[in-house]
Amino acid sequence: MMKVKKLVVLCSALGLLAGQSALAEVVVGISVSTTGPGASLGIPEKNAFALLPGEIGGEKVRYIVLDDGSDPSNATKNARKLVTEEKVDVLVGSAVTPASAAIAQVAFETRTPHIALSPVTLPADRGQWAFRTPQHNSVMAGALVEHMKSAGVKTLGFIGFSDAYGDEWLAALNPLLEQAGIKLGVIERYARNDTSVTGQVLKLVSARPDAIIVIGSGSPAALPQTTLVERGYKGQIYQTHAVANQAFLSVAGKAADGVILPVGPVVVVNQISGDHPSKQIGATFVRQYEEKYGAGSFSSFAGHAYDAYRLLEAAVPVALKSAQPGTAEFRQAVRDALETNKDVVGVHGVYNMSPDDHFGLDRRGRVLVRIDQGRYTLIGQ
Repeated sequence: MMKVKKLVVLCSALGLLAGQSALAEVVVGISVSTTGPGASLGIPEKNAFALLPGEIGGEKVRYIVLDDGSDPSNATKNARKLVTEEKVDVLVGSAVTPASAAIAQVAFETRTPHIALSPVTLPADRGQWAFRTPQHNSVMAGALVEHMKSAGVKTLGFIGFSDAYGDEWLAALNPLLEQAGIKLGVIERYARNDTSVTGQVLKLVSARPDAIIVIGSGSPAALPQTTLVERGYKGQIYQTHAVANQAFLSVAGKAADGVILPVGPVVVVNQISGDHPSKQIGATFVRQYEEKYGAGSFSSFAGHAYDAYRLLEAAVPVALKSAQPGTAEFRQAVRDALETNKDVVGVHGVYNMSPDDHFGLDRRGRVLVRIDQGRYTLIGQ
């Protein structure tokens, strides 16, 4: 009888240990746009997650990847499913700004740390649980406005998405253009799934601005680009870092030649100086990615996903000192650790987070390139 009791106690202890072991698994819930207008962004992000290590700080990490179809409603559903059913410790995503904003809302409501893969702008209270791996739009806009000023641009036309991405870029550009003495003239908008922007482009071309900036992402950003060239616009065309992928280059074709845009250093990792902090880690990740998915397949958006891992790699071991995965205390600890991440080197630059800055990248997170025959040529670091 005594042996039976001892066996029961032993089994109970083993069961408890097994339960603790199960709790120790860090679960990362990911919602990205592998279909819809943002697919050219979301697919390389999904690919990147498949390359990530399965362990952080000695604890197993499980990644759950869902497709939100570039739709904010789907992103909300995914985030709620990941939090309530999968009990994730961290939310990551999405590829497009409106979907990222939707996930951020769920993160705020459920007090779950969130790493966005788009440069979404959020109200101060809603942004407490959200961090981003892409550069803040003002960082990238600053590089463009500096180039415009040096090139003698006095008037600028604008055509951008009629959603949060377009709004946020307008907000970032306005004060910088004013300081540089550049007048923002005609402002036109279009939807991500539009098939024609002829009317908007005709208004822009007739205004004859010195330069035009297109605020779009992936292949949908090619529509204004090709239309401007078809309609004979001869001034400088600028784009954003959201077109740094093969989808845009393939759709825009020769019409993209001469476009100037800011990108993360990893996009031209072989051209940046040897002392850039992202040089070595960027070159290693690009090589790893292209060994898996093919030469020339790398996209800057894969880099945003990888940098989410880098932020977690720094934050999770800190959080594990005070709480176990699968608990509210751990989620809070991860959030707090993300907010105090310092000098985390990623492929897009060096992250220094703070309570006032949940982006963390500075000028080291951007370089300026020109598109020449489907390739990026570094023109400013």
